[in-house]
Amino acid sequence: MKQRILSILVDNTAGVLSRVAGLFSRRGYSIDSITAGMTADPRFSRMTVVATGDELILDQIAHQLTKLVDVRDIKVLEPDQSVNRELLLVKVAAAVEERQNLISIANVFRAKIVDIGHKSLVIELTGPKSKLEAFTSMLEGYEILELARTGLTGLSRGADDVRFLP
Repeated sequence: MKQRILSILVDNTAGVLSRVAGLFSRRGYSIDSITAGMTADPRFSRMTVVATGDELILDQIAHQLTKLVDVRDIKVLEPDQSVNRELLLVKVAAAVEERQNLISIANVFRAKIVDIGHKSLVIELTGPKSKLEAFTSMLEGYEILELARTGLTGLSRGADDVRFLP
């Protein structure tokens, strides 16, 4: 099984996310993660879809996506030719005596403390999946109250370093 990251430029219209996700659902394809947001041009949105499958399945996914009316462009984000990041927000129970240790762990990973409550801290971290997983493993001795991850998003490096799909 291989993982592929697709950067999909779509029209910024109502229901486009549902149509893309529906394509995966109808065909029985699995989405590992999906993120979407408006681009610099408000007429378009960019979706980053991470899917896993064999080469045939992954090629079929891309082929089916090109048939959707809302899809304007699809790029494969190769790991060595793109910048990929994920956002993690985690709320950790933190008594006063535990806070300094949690802040130290956050500092090692260049995470930010974005909220301090009487009994908890909210920590924000961005980076590749491996960094987020290493960080969460360092929190194993602490009580995680809530955790949210955005899923992967990314852009290609340079102008010529991307594989375009037909």
